[in-house]
Amino acid sequence: MAASLFRNRSTLSVHNLFTNALRRLSSAQVSNAIPDEARERMMYSDINSQIGSCMPLSAMRIGTIIHNIELNPGQGGKLVRAAGTNAKILKEPTSAYCLVQLPSGVKKLIDSRCRATVGTVSNPTHGDRKLRKAGHSRWLGRRPVVRGVAMNPVDHPHGGGEGKSKSSGAWGKGSRTPWGKPTKGGFKTGPLKRKK
Repeated sequence: MAASLFRNRSTLSVHNLFTNALRRLSSAQVSNAIPDEARERMMYSDINSQIGSCMPLSAMRIGTIIHNIELNPGQGGKLVRAAGTNAKILKEPTSAYCLVQLPSGVKKLIDSRCRATVGTVSNPTHGDRKLRKAGHSRWLGRRPVVRGVAMNPVDHPHGGGEGKSKSSGAWGKGSRTPWGKPTKGGFKTGPLKRKK
């Protein structure tokens, strides 16, 4: 009886050793196969789902959310770089140009060879922060804005007068820039086009 019990236990332990060895072998094979599977998955997966990858617009699909877009191929990102912004591809980029909707709502045709990054720029709450004191805006390089009416006549065309005078001088000129050009009424301030 004792001999048969010993025989059964020894066969069980040998069987357990054998199954454990098989398990270890199979797990080693699985662990060796994982990198191949991952590589395969990366080769055949949809590249548009990989946020942060940079590629030409021609390699992207319609509806892809992108940022940091080039204007000319190889020039580097110029558009949609502010915090929390993104653009959207509106038409399939099959031809030489791709239609992209910018954050302002403007639709722009961009060369399909230009590169862009998939996803949205981080820190979307950047514009929501409050400046704690006047010096905070000075740290950002913003200088104070003073109204022309509050100045003296030597400093601005709107300056001077008794009390809060809206007109400046005896003839009551209209709104002007600090350099004296009219600011209203469709006054053209740009360089004149040469007539043909």
